[in-house]
Amino acid sequence: MKILTVVGARPQFIKAATVSRVLRGESTVQEVLVHTGQHYDVDMSDVFFESMDIPRPSHSLRISGGGHGEMTGRMMERLEGVVEAEAPDWILVYGDTNSTLAGALVAAKLGRRVAHVEAGLRSHNVRMPEEINRVLTDRVSDLLLCPTEQAVRNLAAEGYGALGRRIERNGDVMLDAALFYRDRARPPLRLALKPGAPFAVATVHRAENTDDPARLRNIITALNELNTRIPVVLPVHPRTRLRLQAQGLQPRMSILEPVGYLEMVWLLEHSCLVLTDSGGLQKEAWFFRKPCVTLRDETEWVELLETGGTRLAGADPPRIRAAIEAALAHTPDYSRDFYGAGDAAERAVRALLA
Repeated sequence: MKILTVVGARPQFIKAATVSRVLRGESTVQEVLVHTGQHYDVDMSDVFFESMDIPRPSHSLRISGGGHGEMTGRMMERLEGVVEAEAPDWILVYGDTNSTLAGALVAAKLGRRVAHVEAGLRSHNVRMPEEINRVLTDRVSDLLLCPTEQAVRNLAAEGYGALGRRIERNGDVMLDAALFYRDRARPPLRLALKPGAPFAVATVHRAENTDDPARLRNIITALNELNTRIPVVLPVHPRTRLRLQAQGLQPRMSILEPVGYLEMVWLLEHSCLVLTDSGGLQKEAWFFRKPCVTLRDETEWVELLETGGTRLAGADPPRIRAAIEAALAHTPDYSRDFYGAGDAAERAVRALLA
């Protein structure tokens, strides 16, 4: 069996690392890894392949930049030739990026089977490009690999059962990664913190925050305020750095270049609080039993909201302050089994082989 895996962004590298490790143990399976180039530089891409022992891509398309339509279209144009040449049995896509959608659409148009890891997630905010990508990818997928029971329910509510698609709750491959790599975690270079002192880790990268001057200013204001109480560590996404410079905003906290996964795991494990607009980091905060404040107006991980695992704060400083206080004062029931038992990759591969 030949499986063609399409990745392009750093969350996908992490997820693919877990599944690729299982696939390499199957003597009857050949995996062909395609890197679209959506995140293409050393800090955003190469470091992940090196530190996580991911096989080097068989095809590197080096497509990045431009608008969503332009980027997706260029990816589809290049991927079509790759899929025709490789003739895989399955196209495997992850998450909700432009790379995800491009891989799924090319596969569907060429009559190849599509498996979607992280199927069924919904924010119900159609202004998010990620929401469009995940809904359309689910629609053309033959195998829908769901991380949570809520994701399965979302697909059922949308009528996927009647379509005859295979829906599997395999668990969350991000949990597999957290468990596997936590012993390899290492602190970031140039991290200026007192040993053992409490600190918060923050990330801001979504376009809804970085491309809205008022939201970005409010978030940085709130993080600067928190930094007067608890040191805040902010690894800065390249797009965020450009927006900060364009607005003349001065984050008064510990600023880092983008960090690799092993460094981020170290930050998560040693922090006392997480503030983020990343979907993946919300879950990882849960994996490491850290209170979390979500800098968005909605989240796909509704089970975290229901248990207080994360607090929605949007981009309003008073709401962020209130969410921080509530998160620090409340300990949720971390024993809840939302994301499986750390064997999501094995379950995904079994579903593919079946």
